[in-house]
Amino acid sequence: MTVRSALEVATITDTGVVRSFNEDTIATELDLGLALVADGMGGYKAGDVASSMAASIMVTELKRQLRDAPSSKNNIAEILEFTVSRANRAIYQAAQANPQHQGMGTTLVASIFHDNHLHYAHVGDSRLYRLRRGKLHALTQDHSILHEQVVLGLISNDDAKISHNRNLVTRALGVESVCQCEVQDQAVSVGDIYLMCSDGLNDMVDDANIELALNALQANLPLAAQQLVMMANDNGGHDNISAVLIKVLEPFPASEQSRGLMGRLFGWLK
Repeated sequence: MTVRSALEVATITDTGVVRSFNEDTIATELDLGLALVADGMGGYKAGDVASSMAASIMVTELKRQLRDAPSSKNNIAEILEFTVSRANRAIYQAAQANPQHQGMGTTLVASIFHDNHLHYAHVGDSRLYRLRRGKLHALTQDHSILHEQVVLGLISNDDAKISHNRNLVTRALGVESVCQCEVQDQAVSVGDIYLMCSDGLNDMVDDANIELALNALQANLPLAAQQLVMMANDNGGHDNISAVLIKVLEPFPASEQSRGLMGRLFGWLK
């Protein structure tokens, strides 16, 4: 059993109805159990540059780190933090070097499935949800002015849904020389469905309707992904829409790369 064979994955990205180009980037590396969504921002084409850089650096660096270091729960958290820091620094330096790209940045949500756990890092307002036994739960909390206002009791959840401030993030990769990300982990269960998405989805489709769509179409993940995008566009499609759906089919071990290295280190393999 490998991580790849234990997971079913469907991905989709769409420009939306209003925007003329797509600044979102998605990436998956199933042999590593890795998936990510980056939502770029910062003016014409610059957001696309930032999100593409984030995805490329994250995938390349995580491949190297997971290959070269024995993976444990704490180790993966450190690897995620280090890799996010590398991506942030590269995007920031690129923005400083090119006047056309100054001010560019990107949100990010990245997940690694390893040894029957999900490890995830996020910066900004791209989200990670889990559908378990029919109930949808947001695993990330937005790094945004609006979320801070809700936490402080300055605005209600109902008012937050129609606020004009919902796209004002308080953290993003590449905007400053140092960026703080949140890294967490949790055990996964067979049958779980995880949704990673840019805010172009959850701004247009509320959680209750996302839950209904996933429950109705969980047997067909590509169709479920298409349905989510269609719902967002039907509701206005004001932003780019990206989604990665991941279903846990069976229990899974550590990645093949990590197991191979661990075996060589401890003499399990000759």
